[in-house]
Amino acid sequence: MRLLLVEDSAELAHWIVNLLRSENFAVDCAPDGETADAILSTQRYDVVLLDMRLPRMSGKDVLARLRRRGDNAPVLMLTAHGSIDDKVDCFSAGADDYVVKPFDARELVARIKALIRRQSGGKSKALVCGDLHYNTDTREFSHHDVPLVLRRREHAILETLMLRHGKTVSKSDLMESVYSLEDEASADAIDIYIHRLRKHLASSSAQIMTLRGLGYILRAKEDA
Repeated sequence: MRLLLVEDSAELAHWIVNLLRSENFAVDCAPDGETADAILSTQRYDVVLLDMRLPRMSGKDVLARLRRRGDNAPVLMLTAHGSIDDKVDCFSAGADDYVVKPFDARELVARIKALIRRQSGGKSKALVCGDLHYNTDTREFSHHDVPLVLRRREHAILETLMLRHGKTVSKSDLMESVYSLEDEASADAIDIYIHRLRKHLASSSAQIMTLRGLGYILRAKEDA
């Protein structure tokens, strides 16, 4: 899962980025509205965390431009005030949710997870592919009730495939889910992560199939 944080307070941004990375999210950060708008015009994100009041361009204007481009990425507005006017402004601009500063780390993570779950089109907290289970609240995988221990990027790839269970996911989409702008993206590394995941799933009825020239798909073996 790849997130963009737009926040002009360096101290708060540092805290949020570390929090989200500890939750296995790939996070990019922009310090002002114009930088965020430039990034959002070329990059795709699973969730955007957008401060309402930003230098160089307001969060409301950044969001308006995002929506005009037809980008429906879930947007969580960060606002310093919890007034009715601020809440109305957030939703009128096209935001999906908002959180009032100062906020608790658990509330922020819970709201992000709820937006991701809503975007995936399912209200269920549990996704299943064969005997592989994924809890969207804890973001944990299990196989026969035993937690599946994965490295961060392996987890990101399997999570993307599980959220799009039964649909083909291109290698470029997997790269976007794994790498932040600070990372050195490698298409060859995706093949290595897929190979490792197949080893993890060797005894599972869930399998990752390669569709040559198209990408990868997660299916239960009986559906393959």
